[in-house]
Amino acid sequence: MTALFTSAEVRRAVELLASRSLIRLVTEIDDNGVIPPRRLTGTLPDLSSHQLRRACEAASAHGLVRTAPSSGLELTDPGAELADLYDVAARWARRHAYPAPVCEFSSRIRHALDLLAPSLAPERADGRSPRRTAGLPGDEAKADLARPRALLIQWLAGNPQVTRILEPEPTA
Repeated sequence: MTALFTSAEVRRAVELLASRSLIRLVTEIDDNGVIPPRRLTGTLPDLSSHQLRRACEAASAHGLVRTAPSSGLELTDPGAELADLYDVAARWARRHAYPAPVCEFSSRIRHALDLLAPSLAPERADGRSPRRTAGLPGDEAKADLARPRALLIQWLAGNPQVTRILEPEPTA
């Protein structure tokens, strides 16, 4: 099987996509619609202003959200597709009690993405094994990962900007 992504690309993408603050931002907008200007802190009170700022900057830089004039922060098409991927990953994790029977939504997504990551790239060049997650699921659960894996591959292929290091915008 030919790998679609390098290990570095997968690592960058999973680090971004598995960020708790990004997961919270994307799923909040997906579930409840546009976040009005100056309402971000009140909408996501469990995140610090620093976490919110970094999540918004990352989401904007990678084309997941945009600021709509007069309405606020909204998802782009790739952002809405990412929210769908998050839902599928979380449903898989909940169905298989992964990483634990009781777990936070964003943690389920992070662990599912960590579990999928090694199957997207060739073995690491440094010989170290990929980051391990809590109690790996059984064979049936791994077989059920086919749909989340396919959606992740499709999303990453359609959004290559998340696998690359973004250079800062040049200033005039």
